[in-house]
Amino acid sequence: MKTFTKIIIFIFLLLITNFQKIYADEKIKIGLLVPLSGDHSEIGKSILKSVRLAINKIDNQLLEVIPKDSKANPEITLRNAKKLKEEGAKIIIGPVFNKNLIYLEELNEIIFLSLTNKVIKNPKNIISAGINATSQINTIIKFQKSNNLNKTLFLIPKKNYKNEIEEAIKKSKIKIKKVYYYDSDPTKLTKQIEKVTRYPQRKQNLEDEIRRLENSDEEYKDLKIKKLKKKDTIGKIGFDSIVIADFDETLKSITTSLLYTDVSPKKVHFITLNQWFDESLLKEKSSQPIYFPSINKKNYEEFKKLYNKSFNEYPNQLSFLSYDLIGLVYYLIAQNNFIIDQNIFVKKNKFKGKVGIFEINDKKISHILNLYMVDDNKFKKIF
Repeated sequence: MKTFTKIIIFIFLLLITNFQKIYADEKIKIGLLVPLSGDHSEIGKSILKSVRLAINKIDNQLLEVIPKDSKANPEITLRNAKKLKEEGAKIIIGPVFNKNLIYLEELNEIIFLSLTNKVIKNPKNIISAGINATSQINTIIKFQKSNNLNKTLFLIPKKNYKNEIEEAIKKSKIKIKKVYYYDSDPTKLTKQIEKVTRYPQRKQNLEDEIRRLENSDEEYKDLKIKKLKKKDTIGKIGFDSIVIADFDETLKSITTSLLYTDVSPKKVHFITLNQWFDESLLKEKSSQPIYFPSINKKNYEEFKKLYNKSFNEYPNQLSFLSYDLIGLVYYLIAQNNFIIDQNIFVKKNKFKGKVGIFEINDKKISHILNLYMVDDNKFKKIF
């Protein structure tokens, strides 16, 4: 009887060992669904090259990335996502653009790590991995607290990402004194900024004070008037910080309008969203300092050097993110005993990548970002 029991135990252990060996030798298949042809092919090809760099870094022969062309087209995206499923991929990195997500809910057993930073109304099997507005605003909240900023004006453009900003404000519970929506039309911009900063009233306050002094018998009134005439306005602005949710030339137009209305970064803190270290901001000296949340700059520069050394060209911003996503997926799968299922994105977890720290919870990804200041022709890290 004892001999029989030992034989049963031996067979059982042998089966488990063989099963684990077979399972351990199974390929880890990750799909990659990006535009490799068409108008956005340069973005997709750069992402693919970054993914290859990440695979080489991990150096596990069992890790296999299967690329497919989305052509930045929703129908083709769905068709090739189905092919990736047939080839054994349970996790797919991509698509790049939010518009290509619309049919992917059909493949509800597949998790898509989209490179978009938009989170509203996405299918349930889509995890937005981009640097979303909530992650950026959470970083701004940290800056508010460290600088005791309690009167923040939040400027939001009437653009297609307006709802994302509104949702992030609500979710993050950032303290705001006022939200102001503006039209980005350059011909209308200055008038709108004049209104929100109470420029006409502050201008009138100055004129009234000069007139009062001229008609008064105050001591040293001539000196006081001389000093006042050097000013543009007097009176409180009503804000200690301004968050400008814009980019590129519109951002510069707004800061120029603020300066015109006698609101300078010496009086209030100028804050904006992730600018990806746009070097044209270094030239805007009158608008400095200006603060923005972003990814880890040092790691970003190192990645660009590695990419350039490997491919003799420079990557786009999404390439940097996709490099980290390969590492993130591999890390989560390894923590799950190399079992690939949707649960790896449900449990609360953290992953330190090149971009920064990824926080994973309930099929959502957020980022712990750094904050930078543009000042004196440099990008300076605050935290």
